[in-house]
Amino acid sequence: MKKRLIAEFIGTYFLVFAGPGAMIIDEITKNITHVGVALTFGLVVMALIYTFGHISGAHFNPAVTIGFWVRGDMTSRESLYYIVIQFVAATAASCTLHLLFGNIADLGATIPISTEGQSFILEFILTFVLMLVILGSAVHGKAIKSFAGIAIGGTVGLMAMFAGPISGASMNPARSFGPAIVSGATQHLWLYLVASILGAITATLTYKLLDEKGD
Repeated sequence: MKKRLIAEFIGTYFLVFAGPGAMIIDEITKNITHVGVALTFGLVVMALIYTFGHISGAHFNPAVTIGFWVRGDMTSRESLYYIVIQFVAATAASCTLHLLFGNIADLGATIPISTEGQSFILEFILTFVLMLVILGSAVHGKAIKSFAGIAIGGTVGLMAMFAGPISGASMNPARSFGPAIVSGATQHLWLYLVASILGAITATLTYKLLDEKGD
């Protein structure tokens, strides 16, 4: 369990360090662009899955961990440890970014561009699709699991590409929590915690129906 938690800490730390970090650096230099930020999120997720997937399962996301708990793949205790370490790692990464750059761009916090309702629905759908891709590419018995990192990283990059300018395309409570807590931009944090968790749970239950034998 110790090795798994270390892997989850390192993975979540670098996810939040690289993704929101790219947003901060783009704000400073104007060189990365929105497309570059989206690619950064996708590529870091892909790299981390291949690095830590065989150790911890490469969740780096409390919503994903809750999805696996709903499936019965993790005990309540294991899930709680994963979730706590993910939030701690995300906060540590945001503290590092604040130390390096100051409170620029709210440290990459996810903030709705329009209404909370619009972003809530978007985050629910995005996380729903992400969880389905995870289950279909990395968990299903017939999946070509060597390509799971590409499929999942590509999905994260795709979602960030088209939905990032509207909702922030978080799909990850820890990714939203760290920047929000450290920067103080917490006014919409509940949205990113609730919508992503509901999306992951709904996807898990949906996939269970799709994966049932005999139909």
